[in-house]
Amino acid sequence: MYASQPSPSVVHRRDQVFPVLSGPQIDRLSRFGYARSYAAGEALFVAGQIGPGMVILRGGEAEIIQSNGLSRGDVIARQGPGQFIAEISQLAGRPALVDVRATIALDAVVIPAPGLRSLLVEEAELGERITRALILRRVALIESGTSGAVLVGAATSPTILRLQTFLRRNGHPYHHIDPAADAHPCPLIASFELGPQEALFVCADGSILRNPTEAEMARCLGLLDTQERTDLYDVAIIGAGPAGLATAVYAASEGLRVVVCDCRGPGGQAGASARIENYLGFPTGITGQALAGRAFVQAQKFGAEMLIPTEVTGLHYVCEDDRFVWHLALGDGRRVRSRTVVIATGARYRRLKVAGLADYEGRGIWYWASSLEARICQQQEVALVGGGNSAGQAAVYLAAHAQRVLMLVRGEGLAATMSRYLIDRIAATPNITLMPQREVTGLAGDAGSGLQAVTWTHRHDGSHEERGIRNLFLFAGAEPETACLAGSSIATDGGGFVLTGDAARPGGAGSPERDTLETSLPGAFAVGDVRSGSVKRVGGAIGEGAAVVAQIHRHLARQQTAVALH
Repeated sequence: MYASQPSPSVVHRRDQVFPVLSGPQIDRLSRFGYARSYAAGEALFVAGQIGPGMVILRGGEAEIIQSNGLSRGDVIARQGPGQFIAEISQLAGRPALVDVRATIALDAVVIPAPGLRSLLVEEAELGERITRALILRRVALIESGTSGAVLVGAATSPTILRLQTFLRRNGHPYHHIDPAADAHPCPLIASFELGPQEALFVCADGSILRNPTEAEMARCLGLLDTQERTDLYDVAIIGAGPAGLATAVYAASEGLRVVVCDCRGPGGQAGASARIENYLGFPTGITGQALAGRAFVQAQKFGAEMLIPTEVTGLHYVCEDDRFVWHLALGDGRRVRSRTVVIATGARYRRLKVAGLADYEGRGIWYWASSLEARICQQQEVALVGGGNSAGQAAVYLAAHAQRVLMLVRGEGLAATMSRYLIDRIAATPNITLMPQREVTGLAGDAGSGLQAVTWTHRHDGSHEERGIRNLFLFAGAEPETACLAGSSIATDGGGFVLTGDAARPGGAGSPERDTLETSLPGAFAVGDVRSGSVKRVGGAIGEGAAVVAQIHRHLARQQTAVALH
């Protein structure tokens, strides 16, 4: 039963969003939790607070109430016998995004987060239905734009765009308020004097942060805890792009204890892809963010722990009790200990060597082409640098919003660097102009309004051209994300990419053999774009993430044998 206008996901898939379980099915699932009664009016969930887990209703009724940190009261839906209350947050034991209270006294089965994860694995058919419902409910909350966090600030504020990007990458719902466009401002918000570059962040529990960092937002939302982790993991994964998430899914599904760290959010560079159409099994294509979101849920389902966003600042090989383990130093001062480490930090787009570039990053210079950037490019002429698949996907996506997309490439064309289907699509898109043999050589603008003009140079004849471009997208080249390896002695090639296999053998042919994905130090592996010689494709990264798990098992077996013989 729906008490307010449902989101598009609910309208089209309501039976999947709110499935009804039979009595025998509830009996089967009750072994994963415990019986619980709620009196009429009693709260089951409070937004911003960690709830009990998934609640299955045997009898009675509960109402789900919208909450966004500034307002509560709109009833989203009512749930009755056979239905269950939970969404993705309950899978990892994170704070609720909505309020839920009993309207009629409830008899229920409560399944805490560990039991919910076990249920999804052990009960294949019911687990599939429940997983689908959890994902669709989160999508519905995101589509509604009324639950979760509240962002307050000008729509063009760089801080607002940064906060929105963080929330979208992490699949967290939010509501944006532009004070200049709000006819009925909240008195609390009106009491803050915000500059044009500033923003307020309001958590679901009502906490207010001014111009927060990503880590501050994550702690406010309950995405990050402050718990010390003293146990020894089997696998610590640095990076939550396709390669890292694939490693997490396969390792956790095979019973290994897994922790994943990433300083931003799931998806990595692939998360910027507006549509991946040549990935096996998705004939109509899938966005990079959707692919990452599904893998993120899948890894959690199998028990992988997520420390996101958490920066790994150092990697150390330490002897403990006659065996070596890996210590990961985290940006917040904590440490993670693991028998093995998988470096899946990926690569970032190369920053152009142009004066003033840093001054315009987030203010006209973009390394990401999502709906947020597309919104500020409406009916503008924009420029894009790059000739690979990600650049092609971004150009096609932006062309649906911008007046014209000027695609600048250093080479003669796209044939050597881009898939044929994208080349054909770009050629068929009338408002994309390919400009070969061009390099960006100048930027102009000011502190208040950001980027105002871009100059490029023809590589053959040396001619210059300046255009009034206010948004420049950079999708060129690849530089490895290896800052966390500084001082670790893990060998890299001339470009900074991590060496593996025979190329990583420290003593050449006379040294012990390395598995194909193992680095120069035992128990440390590299997968995906950060690895020297890897195929820079999403499918290749996922394949390496799956393949490395067998090599991890071999290393752990060798390590166990060595300890037993000692």
